[in-house]
Amino acid sequence: MIMIIGVPQELKNNENRVGLTPAGAAELVKHGHDIYIQSGAGISSGFSDESYLKAGSKILPTIEEVYAKAEMIIKVKEPIEPEYELIREGQILFTYFHFASSETLTRVMQERKAICVAYETVELPDGTLPLLVPMSEVAGRMSIQEGAKYLERTFGGRGVLLAGVPGVPAAKVLIIGGGIVGTEAAKMAAGLGADVTVMDLNLNRLRYLDDIMPPNVKTMVSNSYAIREMVQTADLIIGAVLIPGAKAPKLITRDMLKTMKPGTVMVDVAIDQGGCIETSHPTTHDQPTYEVDDIIHYSVANMPGAVPYTSTLALTNSTLPYALKLANMGWKKACRIDPALKKGLNIIEGKVVYKGVAEAFGLTYYDVDDTIR
Repeated sequence: MIMIIGVPQELKNNENRVGLTPAGAAELVKHGHDIYIQSGAGISSGFSDESYLKAGSKILPTIEEVYAKAEMIIKVKEPIEPEYELIREGQILFTYFHFASSETLTRVMQERKAICVAYETVELPDGTLPLLVPMSEVAGRMSIQEGAKYLERTFGGRGVLLAGVPGVPAAKVLIIGGGIVGTEAAKMAAGLGADVTVMDLNLNRLRYLDDIMPPNVKTMVSNSYAIREMVQTADLIIGAVLIPGAKAPKLITRDMLKTMKPGTVMVDVAIDQGGCIETSHPTTHDQPTYEVDDIIHYSVANMPGAVPYTSTLALTNSTLPYALKLANMGWKKACRIDPALKKGLNIIEGKVVYKGVAEAFGLTYYDVDDTIR
């Protein structure tokens, strides 16, 4: 089958990534599909319109034309309000949605009756999330880069150098969550010489991290008592917890802020899923931080958008095989054949088929297998 695929320019604040590289477009064209790229969509990621034309794509001047033409939209972030009316019934949207953090988006996508395939819930049999991993790797590494910057007094932080210097202790970095984000954050912080503690509930994961990490990384079982104790001495705290497709638990509560050192920096990487810090709310690259009780909060919801060239290449490397399946077979057959891709289905023509999303907002849950027969 031949599918018409559209790649619009991202509208979210400072979202500089694009849903498909020219190399990815060329691969889809090789399989006989028609690719329509909005003019300028790839420029911020370092990809010109000319590079897409050379790859066999066609260029359309407006986002309206891309949505009107495409049977499947490939993008990076969830649609925002100016895009809602452009989405057609039965149109496939393949992107990050993070529905559990937005009831408005969930209900709008139900109303539009689109086929919503979420990158973040595509899940392999071993529990890994192949389309979330590359951006988690970027976000984990960036969390330390950004945290180190906002620890500077110039930006309101404690004025602490992450690495310290001879005769002066290194900064204490607390990472809550030992998954991909937490692991990448720990690597970066350790490499800079910080005193790092990684907390997680999974003892096997902690054993693994204990084996692979350098001596300046320690591990600790996560619980509310331990978190409350550890935040009191931390200079930089990274929130890196994830429950796939569901809201993140609030592990750092408002009352804990009073026990922290003024100028402590908290980076809530879980903000896409509602955040794991009670006082977190989404921020943008334009205004990335705010203060509550003298604690610096950084909770940019699209951190990898600040490094779009790296992020776009990494994302397309992961999403392209699944995009090819959706295009070559159609979404129903592709999801019946590939259990991992089937788990990416969140909303199908108004029906919520992902349990975590339904539970987040008290919506009716429909069994995905009944829906794709």
